[in-house]
Amino acid sequence: MKLSNESKTYYAGDIVYVFYRNPHTQDVANIQAAAVVNNPEKPNELALFLYENYYPLTNEMAVYSTEEEANQAYTYYYGDISEGMLE
Repeated sequence: MKLSNESKTYYAGDIVYVFYRNPHTQDVANIQAAAVVNNPEKPNELALFLYENYYPLTNEMAVYSTEEEANQAYTYYYGDISEGMLE
């Protein structure tokens, strides 16, 4: 199973990077690694597994193949990258 997103193709088992907003503090966003998995609710689709939850993987999501790409996008959208870096 695969999903193509802006000339990138994702497969179950890939690790990708997304922006994740803190549900308790909506003005805080961080870069978070997530796993691409087969969607347990729709077997013919992919999902992101993040913080013990499944999120359908669609072309509308901002998904980055590398942490470097995610950091560049974070800087573009949010400015200072220091709080969004993975450690």
